[in-house]
Amino acid sequence: MDVKVFGVVGAGQMGNGIAHVAAASGMQVIMNDITQEFVDNGLKTIEKNLARAVSKGKMTEEEKSQILSRIKPSIDLSDFREADFVVEAIIEDLQLKQTVFRTLDEVVSPGKVLASNTSSISITKLASFTKRPDKFIGMHFMNPVPVMKLVEIINGLATDRQTTELTIELSKKFGKIPVEAQDFPGFISNRVLLPMINEAVFALFEGVGTPEAIDEVMKLGMNHPMGPLTLADLIGLDTCLAILKVLYEGFCDSKYRPCPLLIKYVEAGYLGRKSGRGFYNYSDK
Repeated sequence: MDVKVFGVVGAGQMGNGIAHVAAASGMQVIMNDITQEFVDNGLKTIEKNLARAVSKGKMTEEEKSQILSRIKPSIDLSDFREADFVVEAIIEDLQLKQTVFRTLDEVVSPGKVLASNTSSISITKLASFTKRPDKFIGMHFMNPVPVMKLVEIINGLATDRQTTELTIELSKKFGKIPVEAQDFPGFISNRVLLPMINEAVFALFEGVGTPEAIDEVMKLGMNHPMGPLTLADLIGLDTCLAILKVLYEGFCDSKYRPCPLLIKYVEAGYLGRKSGRGFYNYSDK
């Protein structure tokens, strides 16, 4: 199947990044969100990132304009009638995703692929909300999308090989490196990453070290480019908590129990960079 029109549901941090790389690859893109304000904010982020590339000499002003011209803003899911492949990139809320996919299944032409950028929710479960489980797949990008090379390709129980191969080829077209995973809680990336972040939060909770000390040990001692608490702030503490809950419930194993401090921060609205406060304070930045 030839993908000419690529759809993205969600214009937030992940959604606008996916729309960015799809448009930069030469594809026509539909970027949708629930309000015009959210879509406009997504477009502003893409424009800012492209402007940075122009200032660094990585592209011309004309190339920037061409990429932006390929992105069609949308606040109505019915706009995806013309899409060949649609990725959902909204918040990690199962009920909201269920509503979105049931609507998309009615709107998007039969035989076209629906995908989710979910970081942990079962692809098989999400596929069950549609009448096309064989054409449903996980396409998990990393944050920030324009920079990070990995795309985790997650096969649901019914995903056919043609859908997998198409998604792999699309990832390569976007300049990414696809890696296949099977549909288990957290897939590969977050099954490994989130327990580490959670343990770092426990170390802070128990007074083992300050946020700075914990992050420095992991950067200098384990050669991580970013400390786990800084990374949690970048991901969003609410997202980290949501993934840990999926792991905890999915495996029924206490080793995935979210740290009480992480729960308390999320309840307080300390969500990381996006809220101005997480394990670090970003209000002055």
